[in-house]
Amino acid sequence: MKNKPDNIYKKRLGGKSGQPRKMKTSVRILWILFFGVIIVFPLLIWAINRGLVGYMPKLSELENPQSAISSDALAADGTLLGRYYVLDRSNSKYSEISPNIINALLAAEDERFYKHAGIDPVATVAIPFYMLLHKKRGSSTITQQLAKNLFPRQSESFLTLPFMKLKEWVLAVKLERNLTKNEIITLYLNTVPYGDNVYGIKNASLTFYNKMPDSVTVDEAATLIGMLKGNTIYNPRSHPKKAKERRNVVLDQMYKYNYITAAQLDALKEGETPLDYHKIDYHDGIAPYFRQVLEQQVKMAIKDLVKPDGTPYDIYKDGLKIYTTLDIRMQRYAEEAMQEHLTELQKTFLGQPGYRDGSIWEKGSNILNILNSSIKSSDRYQAYRYQDMPEARALEQMKVPVKMRVFAWNKSHYKDTVMSPIDSIKYMKTFLQAGFMAMDPFTGEVKAWVGGIDHNFFQFDHVNVNTKRQVGSTIKPILYTFAVHNGFSPCDNVSTLPQEFPTMDHLYNADKDASYPAKVTMKVALAKSINNAALGVLKQVGIEAFVDFAHKCGITSRMDKVPSVALGVSDISLFEMMGAYSMFPGRGINTQPFIISKIEDKNGMMIQNFSPVQKEIIDANTAFKMVKMMRGVVDIGTGARMRRLYHIDNDVAGKTGTTSNQADAWFIGYCPDLMAGAWVGCNDREFRFRNEALGQGAAAALPIWAYFMRRVYADKSLKISPEAKFKEPDGFDDCNSNDDDSQARAIDTPEKTAVDSADDNEH
Repeated sequence: MKNKPDNIYKKRLGGKSGQPRKMKTSVRILWILFFGVIIVFPLLIWAINRGLVGYMPKLSELENPQSAISSDALAADGTLLGRYYVLDRSNSKYSEISPNIINALLAAEDERFYKHAGIDPVATVAIPFYMLLHKKRGSSTITQQLAKNLFPRQSESFLTLPFMKLKEWVLAVKLERNLTKNEIITLYLNTVPYGDNVYGIKNASLTFYNKMPDSVTVDEAATLIGMLKGNTIYNPRSHPKKAKERRNVVLDQMYKYNYITAAQLDALKEGETPLDYHKIDYHDGIAPYFRQVLEQQVKMAIKDLVKPDGTPYDIYKDGLKIYTTLDIRMQRYAEEAMQEHLTELQKTFLGQPGYRDGSIWEKGSNILNILNSSIKSSDRYQAYRYQDMPEARALEQMKVPVKMRVFAWNKSHYKDTVMSPIDSIKYMKTFLQAGFMAMDPFTGEVKAWVGGIDHNFFQFDHVNVNTKRQVGSTIKPILYTFAVHNGFSPCDNVSTLPQEFPTMDHLYNADKDASYPAKVTMKVALAKSINNAALGVLKQVGIEAFVDFAHKCGITSRMDKVPSVALGVSDISLFEMMGAYSMFPGRGINTQPFIISKIEDKNGMMIQNFSPVQKEIIDANTAFKMVKMMRGVVDIGTGARMRRLYHIDNDVAGKTGTTSNQADAWFIGYCPDLMAGAWVGCNDREFRFRNEALGQGAAAALPIWAYFMRRVYADKSLKISPEAKFKEPDGFDDCNSNDDDSQARAIDTPEKTAVDSADDNEH
């Protein structure tokens, strides 16, 4: 019995000699790994945090993460016109986000968000069990996903993935330490990508539902958050069925975590979530030509400005707020007016001889030269030549019919068809183009800007200050203003006979096909747009002095100092002409049009303010005399169809303009509170109306103005009263001629122009 304990001891020691039993190799490895992890893991975390294993953002970057934020262009009433961006991203505050969105996000992505410190231990520990069950389950918290969004992985492989994951854990913990939970969830919603290359909850809610994020409903929120699982496959615009399925999964999660009731769940899952899609891009949306010009003007405005950190502002990354003068209602009315008129005018244009039968494309014509040049400059032809295809072969390929989309005057503004590339060039060349602009003549604020008929197919802007066309008779009010300013009276008689100029050795007759009385008053001469009378006035005031006066009125384009300058031979933009005309309703004050009110940074701090550029050109007496003379254009002159056909009987004044062979048609008019101008023509001047009655300014351009003003007058919210009258200035001194109306009505000749003959005489 005494030996029994010794035996037991020996057995426990595992050997006869009493030596300890050797530890198994596998156990030893496990212990080494255990202690190794305990020692190495903290060192690895320390190295990652210090930036020794790849880049680690600084504390300042975590507190104020820099993301490229799109700049917003806003109409005068705050309506979003468009964005300028590298990534279509914008920010919202937590208070601006509906609880429905927050609840949907928490239910779908991280139900324990407010309980963990950046890493969810429950979800992390559960990963192996889900792997054993062959189930996919994301363990990343919202904070981890935010870290990944803000500082994307530079590379991802089997070897680097563990380190990247550890780095995201470190970032998540640092974010949790430096930001509040609400700041994290807001930052997350502002940075994640949704469908159609849209970033941020504000852009997503505006794009898919045309509403701010604080107004999003439960089912809309579930759809938007559902997209985060796969922003392409669950896009409700392109994959409505899959998006609905994913929405219902999110709704189930919201019910599971008590964000909605069972009754709400059943009702929402059965119902649809209709889209109100408003993706704003370069071409689509309201005022695309305006936005194109605005982009360039903002770049010019901020090019010398710097942010507090000394770096320059960037319209595409700095989240600027650009407040414009555009009135969203007037812009729509302008676009509608242009479509209403040109839809019908285009039919008339193509019904002309030569266009109807295609004979305008015959050999030997200037139009054929335009066609050949257009073919060789087309993208398709250039692509053929880039492939080393011989010229003859490339031209043959241009004759082969292919499927394509072209412009059409219908609801969608396009049609899908099959035609050869050459035929498509012919088709597109013969579309009438137009430019239209409306402005407040007292403040200079541009209210509407339509640079063309459709920005998808025709990007050339016909309002832009750099787009110049012959202005025809719209130059005459400026000439007559200069004369009245220098002592002429609207009741003075002017000659309608051919004029002689010192620079010419013959009489200059700009009304060869017309028969007028030998003398008419200046009122009648302007109302009827008599060319020889304008030449007579120019001869008396002096060519050089008139050109200088026109430049003083804000016209910056070159104006050759030749007699035909009185007939509108100069190429001038609609933008410039509008600025020059502002002195008439503006009681002698010239106000240059402008489109930007102010620019703010992403925090709402003003970085630049804009104000009107004004100067007095003439006195109020002279201005009102011109208003009365230009009212005669509408009452008894070339613009009389304003009353006769369009029944606009309000107090309006203006001037028509037509250039040689009807290549350009103009009308610029104004009422006491608003001014607008229209131009119509083809991009290539060889394409034009063959008939003066159809192509003159009164027929081709004036109707757009009339259709626009009808809509403006009908919209009482605009406060442009049809009862408003031009106010006579104090002490107004006017001449009296009772013969003007009868004299004007006796002259029933359509407006004439003589730019062609002027060119022949002068060159």
